[in-house]
Amino acid sequence: MLVLHHAWRSSASRRVRLCLEEKGLAYEGHVVNLEAMEHHSPEYLKINPNGVIPALIHDGRALYESGTICEYLDEVFPNPPLSPDNAYDRASMRNWVRHVDALIGNLIVFNWRHSLQKVAEKWTDEELAAHLKKIPSKERQEAWLRVARRPYTEEERAAARAKLVVDLLDRMESTLTATAWLAGSRYTIADIAVVPFVKRIDEEIAPEEVDAKHHPGVAEWWAKIQARPAFARANIGPFVGS
Repeated sequence: MLVLHHAWRSSASRRVRLCLEEKGLAYEGHVVNLEAMEHHSPEYLKINPNGVIPALIHDGRALYESGTICEYLDEVFPNPPLSPDNAYDRASMRNWVRHVDALIGNLIVFNWRHSLQKVAEKWTDEELAAHLKKIPSKERQEAWLRVARRPYTEEERAAARAKLVVDLLDRMESTLTATAWLAGSRYTIADIAVVPFVKRIDEEIAPEEVDAKHHPGVAEWWAKIQARPAFARANIGPFVGS
């Protein structure tokens, strides 16, 4: 039995849902309320001591980190395959996952202001301190403190936007001039890993960049992604207002 603890707008959760749907796997979904800090509750920390989502439970055993979960699912449920057949392309796939994971801070600049910032900025200093004590990661404590007391500026959003365009879209465009998908001729976990980022860029961050004029390869790749039946089933809907 597969049980997924996730949130609808979480980028990492979207990856895992997309992987599950591509595999055609049935699962029981448990939505974690991030605004209520349910991912920092004692009950959830027993599942994932890092206090982040998603977490997948398979036959009573928990896994976390979306890239790890996707590779696990591909190994345990090999059809249809979501990893390349050859070692070089599999290494490229893993490098894409690592690369996009390193860009998550640039996405947070845009994502947190729509929900978590609105919650955190209302807390008193005492309430904020109490919430921070529940967060197991020092890095995430600092992120919550930042969003609660010193929201990102327009200059910081501009820098994050430029970083996503250059380090993600430009890099994708270079790769997609030579191959159909990011890690070779087959749709893989590399493509799945990038989907939530491109979704946000296309929706709000820099939609003018995901077009045939600026990034034609990315635009074609994005059209193919959205046409896949699993994309709709994974419910990767609008971030803003959802």
